[in-house]
Amino acid sequence: MTLVRRALAVLATTLGLLLVGGALAGPASAAPTPPTPPATPASPTVSIAVDGVNGVNGSPSSSIVVLLAITLLSVAPALILMTTSFTKIFVVLAFTRNALGLQGVPPNQVLAGLALFLSLFVMAPVVSDINTDAVQPYLSGDMTFSQAVDVGSGPLREFMLDHTREQDLALLTRAADRPNPATPDDVEMATLVPAFLLSELRSAFIMGFVVFVPFLVIDLVVSAVLMSMGMMMLPPVMISLPFKVLLFVLVDGWGLVVTALVGSYTGSG
Repeated sequence: MTLVRRALAVLATTLGLLLVGGALAGPASAAPTPPTPPATPASPTVSIAVDGVNGVNGSPSSSIVVLLAITLLSVAPALILMTTSFTKIFVVLAFTRNALGLQGVPPNQVLAGLALFLSLFVMAPVVSDINTDAVQPYLSGDMTFSQAVDVGSGPLREFMLDHTREQDLALLTRAADRPNPATPDDVEMATLVPAFLLSELRSAFIMGFVVFVPFLVIDLVVSAVLMSMGMMMLPPVMISLPFKVLLFVLVDGWGLVVTALVGSYTGSG
């Protein structure tokens, strides 16, 4: 009986192990699925949504306007020097200071500030036309940026052409080896800008010479008087400077110079 019990216990244990192993093993695993071949990648593209650049009504977004404003400020000094009346006004004011014999009075900052505000006064009609015809339509979404640039350059071109000599235009055209423009509208900006600047410098030097003449006469008279008195060691500038300043104040010299400069653009001088 003991052997029979042991044999039954061994058999029961074996059956239990078989049942537990079958339960743990679970169903037979399925056949492995073959891998899916990789898909061909699409060509990379970069796109910008229109709503990110323009607003709801088609007007440029504030970020684009700020970017354009910063860009304009970075090139503003070059535009002021080469396309406005600033250069001519500043040169004439510098000539006037040198004719008086005052090397540092008024300082360059004062002359530059006066020339800048006089230039704004002279260029006010041009700036107003550019704002009305190009800037405001672009901000309202009625024009694209390229259209606004083309329209806005019209008043500036007209101003520059009115104050540019034909000789200077011909000089720059021959220097660039280009055919002569048939009409003023055919003049390229690359030719018009340096020609305008040359004309402005020529006019400034002519006005500077006219300003120098009366002060030169005073220097000659003072030098002759000192020579006749035997005071050759005394610098004539020390004697002539007070008389030049007095003459300049009595005739309202700064007013005459500013009136002549503004009149050279408005046609009243």
